[in-house]
Amino acid sequence: MSIPGNQYGSDGALGLLEIKSFSAALVALDAAQKAGSVGLIQAELNDLCGVVLKLEGSVADVRAAVDAGQAVAQGMQVECLGHVIAAPTPLARTSVIASREYNALIEQDVVYFSRLGAAGQKEQFVSEQSQLAIGMIETQGFTAVIEAIDTAVKAAAVEVIGKEKLGGGYIAILIRGDVAAVQAAVDAGRKKVEGLGKLIAAHVIARPSPAIVSLLPKAQV
Repeated sequence: MSIPGNQYGSDGALGLLEIKSFSAALVALDAAQKAGSVGLIQAELNDLCGVVLKLEGSVADVRAAVDAGQAVAQGMQVECLGHVIAAPTPLARTSVIASREYNALIEQDVVYFSRLGAAGQKEQFVSEQSQLAIGMIETQGFTAVIEAIDTAVKAAAVEVIGKEKLGGGYIAILIRGDVAAVQAAVDAGRKKVEGLGKLIAAHVIARPSPAIVSLLPKAQV
């Protein structure tokens, strides 16, 4: 993992997107990577039901990526803070790059690391996943999300690939399949949330960016 700024010299930048939703964070990351040539350093949960995305690249690319990610999150009506630090100092590395950490309260890791390796590995890894779509339904409350996902998988041929908790009752369920199936499943599941909990986000990412694919549970990709 590089030290932010070093790989890009004096033109390097660190981008931060802090978003109050796991699902919206993935959507923002996808938009960010498609808007600028940026790398994902890591994603880290905070204690405010949110996710901090840490991006690196040239100043221009990072600014474009952060702007795109922030716009998408705000369009989903989710709280989002975007910021760019030009020429970050390596002396601040320990405050930027978090070590692996497990939160016993929510029973999961709170720091996510990209699994993209060398260029050849990356190309093969992404090529294998090029046809998938990722769907997310996130609620505040377990009952709502369980009902939503049960409805979703009955509505279309999709696979549940993970569950992520942010604390504060925020739970996101991830599914995958072809674009049409995932869209049908998310649409069906979204309708079941009303009256059972608060819908935080429901979204489909078609042809997700490499960073998104690399964060999916390893055993299920």
